[in-house]
Formats: sequence, structure tokens, C-alpha cells
Amino acid sequence: MEIVITAAAAEKINQRTAGREGYLKLKWDTEGCGCAVSGVIALWFVPELDTDDISFETNDRTVYIEKSKTVFFDEKMTIDFSNATNSFQLKSPQQILNGFMSFVVTEKAD
Repeated sequence: MEIVITAAAAEKINQRTAGREGYLKLKWDTEGCGCAVSGVIALWFVPELDTDDISFETNDRTVYIEKSKTVFFDEKMTIDFSNATNSFQLKSPQQILNGFMSFVVTEKAD
């Protein structure tokens, strides 16, 4: 899998995670969707990785995806940021996987 992060997306990620330690994940989020195949891709910044997360090197930083969820992603993807919609986007040459991708920063549980 090949993932590229645009300069606009990298800048926004850096702004929103400044001063925090953690990992950037593309998460297949199924909360409120009903079942595992009805999900939406979101961008998460997490303090810890899950045991089944696998890493993908990008032009900017490492991105993690749950191994069992890789089937929901395309082989080549771009993480971008749209100033027009003030949102992250996940695109591939075949499609827009999420044009209004959420960015979730989670805190470490005590």
C-alpha cells in the first residue's frame, strides 16, 4: 500500500498534534454504522497502537492501519486537506474514499 500526504494535510496534522506524542492512523470507524462492513474512514491521532496495527511509510510520516481493515482501503491513496471545506480528504486514483474525513485526537487513558 502506498500513501502520500500532501503539504496542506501535513501542515494541518502538525498544527492539530503540536506538543503531543502519538501515532497517525487511518481508522475504519464503524461506531454508529451498524456492522463492520458499514464504516467510514477517519484520521486518528492515538497515544498507543493496537496489536494488529501495521505501518506504512509515507513521504511525511508513518501511518498505521489495522491489518484486518486493509481490505477497505485502496492500493494507492493520498491524504489531503481542503481549505474550501476545512476538512481532510482521502483519495485514490479510482475514487474519493472520504471527502470529509474526521480528524480525531485521542488521549491516553489513565
